[in-house]
Amino acid sequence: MGFKIGSRMIGDDNPVLIIAELSANHLKDFDLAVETIKSMKESGADAVKFQTYTPDTITLDCNDDYFQIKQDTIWDGSTFYSLYEDAYMPWEWQPKLKRVAEDLGLIVFSSPFDKTSVDFLEDMDVPAYKIASFEITDIPLIEYVASKGKPVIISTGIAELCDIELAVKACKRMGNDQIAFLKCTSSYPAPFEEINLKVIPNLKESFNVVVGLSDHTLGNSVAVASIALGAGIIEKHFILDRSRGGPDADFSLEPTEFKVMVDSIREVEKALGKVTYELTEKASSSKDFRRSLFVVEDVKAGEKFTLDNVKSIRPGFGLHPKYTEIIIGRTAKQYIKRGTPFTWDLI
Repeated sequence: MGFKIGSRMIGDDNPVLIIAELSANHLKDFDLAVETIKSMKESGADAVKFQTYTPDTITLDCNDDYFQIKQDTIWDGSTFYSLYEDAYMPWEWQPKLKRVAEDLGLIVFSSPFDKTSVDFLEDMDVPAYKIASFEITDIPLIEYVASKGKPVIISTGIAELCDIELAVKACKRMGNDQIAFLKCTSSYPAPFEEINLKVIPNLKESFNVVVGLSDHTLGNSVAVASIALGAGIIEKHFILDRSRGGPDADFSLEPTEFKVMVDSIREVEKALGKVTYELTEKASSSKDFRRSLFVVEDVKAGEKFTLDNVKSIRPGFGLHPKYTEIIIGRTAKQYIKRGTPFTWDLI
């Protein structure tokens, strides 16, 4: 299974796609956004993801109790409208930032939150779409996105199994099977005991899709570990400096931290390799250090071999230790000096 985002093949045995999420970490400063994107590239990201919404396309400007954030989050005390008003990226920036990122060799796409944002992103000619965790139940939105015929990457942060099934069916109804699911825990920051990375291989097996991780934990250990479980995409929030603050600062990685994560992921990719029992050239050269049978005491011609004068020791220049029982009790053909590798012609 797999698909292309632009010219980049995703899934199967291809390199992990590492996405740096800009989110609200532009802090409404265009120059800061440009600087952040440049730092993403320097830190090893393959792609940058935006979010395309306005407060009015994602919620209602209303102070009723329903619209107060009080779910024990880092954003408690705000209304939905005020949070998104503070966090959204001006749409007029996005084509300009896309050009900046693409000139650096980064893949650029975004999360739309309604049909107008999908249309806007189509005009930008993005190569893929991301469905955010909280939009996984918006089946009409998923269908509209899937109808564009581009890869659809969906986070599962608040999804139950039935929600994932509905999202898959929505994409396939539109004739789109370029689907990836990112295991996600919608807690900010996410505690390690709630991550459940073992869901990743289960998602892959159950739905025959590309899988990955959208990681909101502090640090990079979870992202690195997910690679060994089959993650082909990693998404992580990126910020130049957490001390500048912002709605997503607490669970975003700074450039040095992000670079460490990228380097660790690339090391794990190399280490995973393939299923093989053939020894590498370097490993073969170490075979000299294995055990083998040696004569460990001087043995006279006609003397019997015993467990006292023939032993399994390092190095590996004698016969395999599996022949010990065959050799014990046989007699020496000639005088054998202590320290001689045991060979058949000594019997």
